[in-house]
Amino acid sequence: MDRSTAMGFEIPAASLQSFISLSVVLFIPIYDRIFVPLARALTGEPAGITLLQRIGSGMVLSTISLVIAAVVEMRRLKIAEEYGLLDKPNVMAPMSVWWLVPQYALYGLADVFTMVGLQEFFYDQMPNELRSVGLALYLSIFGVGSFLSSFLISAIENLTSGDGRDSWFANNLNRAHLDYFFLLLAVLSAMGLTLYVCCTKYYIYARWGRTF
Repeated sequence: MDRSTAMGFEIPAASLQSFISLSVVLFIPIYDRIFVPLARALTGEPAGITLLQRIGSGMVLSTISLVIAAVVEMRRLKIAEEYGLLDKPNVMAPMSVWWLVPQYALYGLADVFTMVGLQEFFYDQMPNELRSVGLALYLSIFGVGSFLSSFLISAIENLTSGDGRDSWFANNLNRAHLDYFFLLLAVLSAMGLTLYVCCTKYYIYARWGRTF
């Protein structure tokens, strides 16, 4: 993709991940100073929305970011095909790298809701003597997620490669199908969100005898 800017500077490909951190730094004060007071006025909750609602909102945003990533990748593959670049992976496609920024920014916003919400939830729901255990459970999410991610990538690579076919993760990205992978992750996220809503309803009913 075209990584040049108007100032003649070329954005390093590896630095795109920094947009996630930048969006987190940007959105946290916006969330604290703007969103929470507005939500508090509407809901009456001291924090604007409950911790469970905050986590769920982050999961929704994460799913949307995956859908956007899939759409952008479909667009990039279409451009590569139109310009005859399918077998020229080292040739720059005439598509700006700024198309990738919205998905990174939205993923950072999802982190503001989900990751911070999870940390507060595990810390808040534990007795004082076990709060370190709650934080350990929170951190274990990243480890379990990494194992599941590695398993998923290995399984997809084995299923989609072979017999002369290009896998979803082929070295030639113009022949690969990262768009399919993003859509699969979006579907899995939607399923996880559905399960989360069902479990949350049961948790609230079991603890307080009411639903949402």
